[in-house]
Amino acid sequence: MVAFYYEEPSHTFGEYLLVPGYSSTQCMPANVSLRTPLVRFKKGEEPKISLNIPMTSAIMQAVSDDRMAIALAKEGGISFIFGSQTPEQEAAMVKRVKSYKSGFVSSDSNIKPTMTLGEILALKEATGHSTMAVTEDGTPTGKLLGIVTSRDYRVTRMPMDTKAEEFMTPFSKLVYADADTTLSEANDLIWSNKLNMLPLVDKTQRLRYMVFRKDYTDNKDNELELVDGSKRYIVGAGINTRDYAERVPALLKAGADVLCIDSSEGYSEWQRITLQYIHEHFPEAKVGAGNVVDRDGFRFLAEAGADFVKVGIGGGSICITRETKGIGRGQATAIIDVVKARDEYYKETGVYVPVCSDGGIVHDYHMTLALAMGADFMMLGRYFSRFDESPTDKVKINGTFYKEYWGEGSNRARNWQRYDLGGDRKLSFEEGVDSYVPYAGPLRDNVHITLSKVRSTMCNCGALTIKELQEKAKLTLVSSVSIVEGGSHDVILKDKFSSR
Repeated sequence: MVAFYYEEPSHTFGEYLLVPGYSSTQCMPANVSLRTPLVRFKKGEEPKISLNIPMTSAIMQAVSDDRMAIALAKEGGISFIFGSQTPEQEAAMVKRVKSYKSGFVSSDSNIKPTMTLGEILALKEATGHSTMAVTEDGTPTGKLLGIVTSRDYRVTRMPMDTKAEEFMTPFSKLVYADADTTLSEANDLIWSNKLNMLPLVDKTQRLRYMVFRKDYTDNKDNELELVDGSKRYIVGAGINTRDYAERVPALLKAGADVLCIDSSEGYSEWQRITLQYIHEHFPEAKVGAGNVVDRDGFRFLAEAGADFVKVGIGGGSICITRETKGIGRGQATAIIDVVKARDEYYKETGVYVPVCSDGGIVHDYHMTLALAMGADFMMLGRYFSRFDESPTDKVKINGTFYKEYWGEGSNRARNWQRYDLGGDRKLSFEEGVDSYVPYAGPLRDNVHITLSKVRSTMCNCGALTIKELQEKAKLTLVSSVSIVEGGSHDVILKDKFSSR
């Protein structure tokens, strides 16, 4: 007996280009739809959940918390909140996302009346929130004593030890409403009183919610926002194959719309057992699985009941699985192989199981290539880690801003469950690194630019939908010389002179 050898080498996205196709007069970026299925569905039926853009954020400490989930849902995608925390902590993040869209925001920047201006400025720097509720005990639901905004103090003229009670807007001067006020009524009060925020309190003056003017205007600006039947943002959550019996019920109770098993290698009996438990105890729950890189892995997870399958091992920018263990496959080849298996499965069973491309995205155009090769959507880590909304610190190094970014297989994350092969509950060796990525600003601006490129390229291929792109796309492998030719060459760039 000898090992099985693949005849062709595996390739990644950087080795392919799209060849333009015929573009009709209708092929304009404004006409392109990026809607795509998130979970399995039967032929002739609509999926229970679809994405308005083919982007999900990775199940990582350095990427996906509730703030990221809200920002991405506004643009039409979904975040999978990281599972390498306690079930209670993860469920709390899910709950915050589900309560956000309704317009009634739970206060998460709260201060005591004895807090100093210096402490308030430090909290503002940490959270990015300029409006803070002053409660008797400093909790989100304490007795509301006042509000502090940036208009209540002048940093240049006030000592840093000035207490909040000395400069806050006291409750007696606030416009507020009862806790049972409807969102429509709250918005009317905001507009008629020219407010930026309206606090909602109960009969004992305890703070319940805050309604912000910006949420109303945001709602008007986000045409692609991803919401459920109750107009709440859709959110996903990561789980593992160890504590699912405790974690899954907590996440579903908190309102998670879809779950995903977070594992470095999905072709495993552990994943089948986890999927079986979820479908037996929570038949309406949606759960993705992975990661796999070939036909056999896809078939195993599809037959085990996965609602989508993640593809990719070792292709992430912070992943060193291939270096450490010699396991993986070029991302483009893995996608092509798995997509063939997905289409075979659909033809045989009439059940379509979406494919998620996870890893290997270096440039924006790699996303278009992944879609053209058959992926239904992408899961992105490094891409989203660069933005304001990621949960990591922004640091300045040699005059340039960066964001911290670390892998779930790194010592810092200590997410041993993701690499669990049974046995001791520990991280035996690292499969991810701790790093920095260049800071890129707000998520919204960057996503809009990226998707503009995707839509434009789709038009070059004569496609107005992702399905049409997959049917019409023509792809070619390129040589190393072609790759060099594709960038600027044989010229001297002007910035070379301006930097001297």
